[in-house]
Amino acid sequence: MDLDKNLEKYADLLVSVGLNLKSGDNLAIRMTEDCLPLVRHIAKKAYQRGVKDIRLEFGDDSITLDRFLYGSDDAIGYYPDYVVDYMEKLFQDHHHVLSLVAPDPDLLKPVDPARIARWQKVAGMAAKRIQHYTMENEVKWCVAGVACPAWAKAAFPQLPAEEALAKLWENIFMATRVDQEDPVKAWWEHDAALKRRQDFLNNARFEKLHYHGPGTNLEVYLVPNHIWVGGSGFSKDGDVFMANIPTEEIFCMPHADKVNGTLRARMPLSVRGQIVDKFHFTFKDGQVVDFGAEVGQQILADLLEMDEGAKRLGEAALVAHNSPISNTGILFKNTLFDENASCHFALGAAYSENLEGSTERSNEENRKLGMNDSMIHVDFMVGGPDVTVTGIKSDGSDIVLLKDGEWQV
Repeated sequence: MDLDKNLEKYADLLVSVGLNLKSGDNLAIRMTEDCLPLVRHIAKKAYQRGVKDIRLEFGDDSITLDRFLYGSDDAIGYYPDYVVDYMEKLFQDHHHVLSLVAPDPDLLKPVDPARIARWQKVAGMAAKRIQHYTMENEVKWCVAGVACPAWAKAAFPQLPAEEALAKLWENIFMATRVDQEDPVKAWWEHDAALKRRQDFLNNARFEKLHYHGPGTNLEVYLVPNHIWVGGSGFSKDGDVFMANIPTEEIFCMPHADKVNGTLRARMPLSVRGQIVDKFHFTFKDGQVVDFGAEVGQQILADLLEMDEGAKRLGEAALVAHNSPISNTGILFKNTLFDENASCHFALGAAYSENLEGSTERSNEENRKLGMNDSMIHVDFMVGGPDVTVTGIKSDGSDIVLLKDGEWQV
């Protein structure tokens, strides 16, 4: 595998499809040191496309861990307003956002969950006022993965470090179609296929979805005037962009007050640098009223207490089992990838693009229509070959959408 050649193809994909950067755009990149080789390719291609300015926001896992292990209570409870002010200025100056994730799924395993919960709440509350820039597509944004040693070790613990890293890159390139001769062309063809199913779902006008499988018997109403979205979206300025690379999902907005039944997660969830596994929920009138996890119970409990909306669903996504990500045959231990191998839900905030006219109404008006609001948006995987998803219309007629892990329509 020619890593540098594939990084160049990956960079071209992120610049031309992920963010669809154009002359006059600006770019903000969230990254760690492991992302630097890819970022250099991205910067070159972005400037070649006429981007005026690139801002880098660095993070470092070791320093993040030290904050939680050795920082004072003041350090855990402090998030400067000027950091949010700076990000808002970038958004207002047409800086679109590329978030490169090179995660260590077990980074915060030795940390007291209470300290993580406190920090997440402080940071979430501080950033709430700029959340709308991405949640409402006021700027173009894209999230993509970058292989790093810690992630490779978590995904392939049986392999030597160098071999594991190469294996992870190989699977990232497969999942993102970078391994194909023309990834950009492959992505637009994939986008067109997602749009065909998106159009079918929008024309069907289902009132609710029913999920049935081992440990799962869940009824999920959709908001009135809902909009299914798959693949590319549109920015406020009308530019096409791809928020996640990879993406295999077609997603919609559940009614925040009309979800009832039981639900069992099918894959581990990596959240806050820790793992939650073998977990389940019971919903009543939209709210989680009971839950449990064999691994990470306290992490899950703290997550649900972030705010009132954290206990309710903000996204319902349908994903077929037969996809490049599923076909890798591995558990990535990263939500960006694993969510695209399985039907999934998200606890927390809903996306405005899933509700007709949402940007023209106040948050309070949208909430009355069933749109959830929260400072979090956390995806977790629920689908699999033994989970059937059925769409049900207001007249009681139904259509099986997914069965045996595959689309039936």
